[in-house]
Amino acid sequence: MQKIGVFVCWCGSNIAATVDVKAVAEAAKSEPGVVFSTDYQYMCSENGQALIRDAIKEYGLTGVVVCSCSPRMHEATFRKTAVSAGLNPYMVEIANIREQCSWIHKDMAEGTEKAIILMRAAIAKVHLNAPLVAGTSPVTKRALVIGGGIAGIQTALDIADAGFEVDIVEKAPTIGGRMAQLDKTFPTLDCSACILTPKMVEAAQNEKINILSYSELDSLSGFVGNFKAKIRKKARFIDETKCTGCGICTEKCPSRKGLNEFNMGLNTRGAVYIPFAQAIPNVAVIDSEQCIHFRTGKCGLCVRNCSAGAINFEQKDEIVERQYGAIVVATGFKPIDATAFNEYAYNDSPDVVTSLEFERIMNAAGPTKGKLVRPSDGKHPHEIVFIQCVGSRCTEDATKGKPYCSKICCMYTAKHAMLVREKYPDVNVHVFYIDARTPGKNFDEFYRRAVEQYDVDYIKGMVGKVSVERDHLHVQGSDLINNEQIHINADMVVLATAIEPDPTARALGTMLTASMDTNDFFTEAHPKLRPVESPTAGVFLSGVAQGPKDIPETVAQAGAAASKVIGLLCKNELTCNPCVAHANEALCNGCSQCERVCPYGAITYEDREVRSPEFRGIKRIALVNGAVCQGCGACTVTCPSGAMDLKGFSNSQIMAEVDAICR
Repeated sequence: MQKIGVFVCWCGSNIAATVDVKAVAEAAKSEPGVVFSTDYQYMCSENGQALIRDAIKEYGLTGVVVCSCSPRMHEATFRKTAVSAGLNPYMVEIANIREQCSWIHKDMAEGTEKAIILMRAAIAKVHLNAPLVAGTSPVTKRALVIGGGIAGIQTALDIADAGFEVDIVEKAPTIGGRMAQLDKTFPTLDCSACILTPKMVEAAQNEKINILSYSELDSLSGFVGNFKAKIRKKARFIDETKCTGCGICTEKCPSRKGLNEFNMGLNTRGAVYIPFAQAIPNVAVIDSEQCIHFRTGKCGLCVRNCSAGAINFEQKDEIVERQYGAIVVATGFKPIDATAFNEYAYNDSPDVVTSLEFERIMNAAGPTKGKLVRPSDGKHPHEIVFIQCVGSRCTEDATKGKPYCSKICCMYTAKHAMLVREKYPDVNVHVFYIDARTPGKNFDEFYRRAVEQYDVDYIKGMVGKVSVERDHLHVQGSDLINNEQIHINADMVVLATAIEPDPTARALGTMLTASMDTNDFFTEAHPKLRPVESPTAGVFLSGVAQGPKDIPETVAQAGAAASKVIGLLCKNELTCNPCVAHANEALCNGCSQCERVCPYGAITYEDREVRSPEFRGIKRIALVNGAVCQGCGACTVTCPSGAMDLKGFSNSQIMAEVDAICR
């Protein structure tokens, strides 16, 4: 019989306000095996932990139940307390009476009743608990960063500076991400390329960083410290080791009808192209769908003009297999598709552009060489209307937009307005907005400069419709402050479109077994205490992959993610989770169902002689590699014969909890 101690925490007023903690502690005294029960205001405090240690020693406790807040917060704390008193840490159970009782129920009687039930369930489990011993596994001293934008670059640089090797996997032909497409950055109006390019060059020159551009993660297996990745390097049809980046092939290519992705489709590019002048690696890529050679078997001008002999039409995709100790997700974002918002005539007029398209128009390296002209006729505009929150904060129609604020739109619109007014004082700028949100350092000052110094016309209200007239765009909106309808004949309309996760994020999250929210942003392990860690051990989050943020915040989070990775890679070995699966040889029938569902590849099979009352002879049975198993339990619920069980969460333990709840 176990000798169990029960400790009920007040958690200040968090629990005690809606749960009668003294009644819970008193009810525990009548439970079988309970030899000590008490309550305390803050059980996680030094005094609270000392109370637990003293009780373990004085009463010879073999099991401990702590009725407190979520085990995600304090399970490790109380387990360490038990160890310091000589008790196995896996003989400690947490009854979560804060999140599951006091934070839910307003009525004290209901909250107390439920807390007593949860306490009984935890005691029932402790009776069947057994001491577990954790093993260890080695750590591969290499990190994988998925995404080569500013978040991925900064993360990789910080990890490399600590002396660890890093691979950056970027699906585009070059690193740089969205920041490479920007003209200026707020709130300082620095040249975006001037800030980003040195970082790109530094990453390329760092001997610890390996850039795998035009590549994607193909598959992933393993666990924290020992991930095994297969990376698909897509065929460029250019030999990277030979290409000098001279650009002759891009100039000679006769097929020039492909839309330029880097310029948001505002102009065309050749079938052989380098995305932009500062691209890293500075290596061309051939668009096989556009290339005349791939379509007809003819042409070959690029081959004849390449003095380095780098063109290789026979190149195939290559699979690179590597092992990593940690993975950082930095997949970035894309602007929301504006075609769904045709009330703004985006589909009807080329003079209605998105904010990122406007960035490329204003950029000196863009399709118009930085000259502000209307896309329809190349004429200089004199009236420009900016429309805020296009696709953001769409709470009424979630199928059309996103319910969240994209965080950066107010600021980049203020930036655009200031740049236009500074370069072209003859242009009148109108901004329709719902709210001006400026939460960052010096952001409000930046917004006020747009209004006060540059005389930008901010109109609090929504645009109802943009219609295409003969030589202009008719904008109809409302001015909520003056309570009137406004009609503006504009030359251009710029839509401040929402941002959303990269389209590859959901598939990648499935591959990484990482948690994601309903908007396809990666979910952090804890929003306050573990903001850059995924709930999946060894997977970390950087940049907009986790949620909307600006460049300074992205760089800060990249450094935070890197520090977590460095802390992991500094260890030679990790303590394994002892709550792993194991097979009952007598019941296992070798059906392979558990092997198929195991996401970590921890289960194998072998023929073994079995001697038991149920079976004697040679059987094919499942074997679980305890160093690989992460205790997810998928095999236990899949096993048709009930042979698979989980240490620390066995079927008998769970059923004992159910019985305690139901009695």
